[in-house]
Amino acid sequence: MVVTIDRSYTITPSDSSSTTIIPLSHCDQTKLPNHGSQLSLYTTSNSSSSTENFRASLSKALNLYYPLAGRLRWIHGGRLQLLCNSKGVTLLEATCHDNHTTLDMLLENLDNNVLLEQFLPKVDYSVDRIDDMPLMAAQFTRLPGNGVVLGMIICRAVVDGAALGNFMTSWSKLARGEDLDSSLVPFYDRGLLDSLGVSVGPRFEHAEFLTPPLWEEQKEEEPQEIELATVVLKLTKGQVEMLKKKAYHDGVKDGFGNGSNSSNTLSSSRPYTSFEVISGHLWRCICKVKNEGNWGQKTRVCALVNCRNRFKPNLPQSYFGNATFPTVTPTCCFDDIVHKPLGYAIQNVRKAIERMNDEYVRSAIAYIANQKDMNSLRQKLYNLGGGKSRVNPNMYIVSWANFPFYEADFGWGKPVCLVPGSINSDGKVFIMNNGSGDGFIVATCLQQSLVDDLKKLFYEDIEEVYPNSKL
Repeated sequence: MVVTIDRSYTITPSDSSSTTIIPLSHCDQTKLPNHGSQLSLYTTSNSSSSTENFRASLSKALNLYYPLAGRLRWIHGGRLQLLCNSKGVTLLEATCHDNHTTLDMLLENLDNNVLLEQFLPKVDYSVDRIDDMPLMAAQFTRLPGNGVVLGMIICRAVVDGAALGNFMTSWSKLARGEDLDSSLVPFYDRGLLDSLGVSVGPRFEHAEFLTPPLWEEQKEEEPQEIELATVVLKLTKGQVEMLKKKAYHDGVKDGFGNGSNSSNTLSSSRPYTSFEVISGHLWRCICKVKNEGNWGQKTRVCALVNCRNRFKPNLPQSYFGNATFPTVTPTCCFDDIVHKPLGYAIQNVRKAIERMNDEYVRSAIAYIANQKDMNSLRQKLYNLGGGKSRVNPNMYIVSWANFPFYEADFGWGKPVCLVPGSINSDGKVFIMNNGSGDGFIVATCLQQSLVDDLKKLFYEDIEEVYPNSKL
């Protein structure tokens, strides 16, 4: 253990109020009540003088974002309720005593889960009752030299990335002594989101809430628990542009992409986004390295889409809660993803994203509202391949690329790097901007035995797009 906890605080709103109850929206109810994690790495030389201000600004931020100081509790049908009772969030001050664990060393070991988890607050889900469990905890760790790590965990059932981004922006502005503008005042009426689906009723099948394809065992012996590892892949904008050009030319040639010969009606004139091409490329590479000759293996991609701007009229950008809904590609097979041109995988990702219009998302809300047992729906939604003893043929992708996490300057400057704190589910993927804004970081989890193959193939396949191109 290279990190020791020096102090632990419970931070409450500086203006505590009486307990109120906020019903969670139907979208909130689909999320797991555990915590997502995030690590922000900073270069700073004055961390010791800023810790008191760090705590005070968090307390001020909780005045505005008071639900984060509350607790969850279970109610009927596997549903959850949010108690705004000012029990507070946990803040830890810690020190890394290993002189070798510097900021530069961490930046070179972003795939080392054992190391990175030391910079995150811990939650024991086997012991802690949900109504005693903080919705948010932060760990401020000083590194040898001029580095600081801010490790955050936050309850998935309470906020999504957009809401967390607004909170982090507000907290950091208060730490710098700045006033908050009206755009950062959270909008708390979660009933508005629910009402969008009440009068519609489910009008679509909603495969995103059904069990994903499972791995088809090739051997008869009892499956063994697989060893998982994290892979961190870095992309320049030049490499992403190469993938976009390849996808465009695939469409012209084969009629399923952006090209002028395409018969596809899904915004065929719109250029592919970075998210679409990175996701499609990674999907293809994952299918290649996981293939064991089982070319008929079914596979799909599930992605989370921020739907604030997909409703008509839009939800407020300051909406505080979950407004990210899952969408899935058509179910494909390894053979098609691997042997058809890259544009085929990318176009299937595009289909999933463009499906999420006002009509479809309203239908999704109505579908969720009709569920009698939310635990059953969550089990299907998050059953990423059937357990740790089974390979997952699918991907579950989260993008942080459009959230203002790199704006979280607490007086030490902006983060130099941002990564998820831990990825421990086969097929889970995060796509993020890098700290300099000139590229992307892709972090994913898969079998340890396939790590080297994926690293090699991921870049080889990009080079094969235009082998003579200079990045």
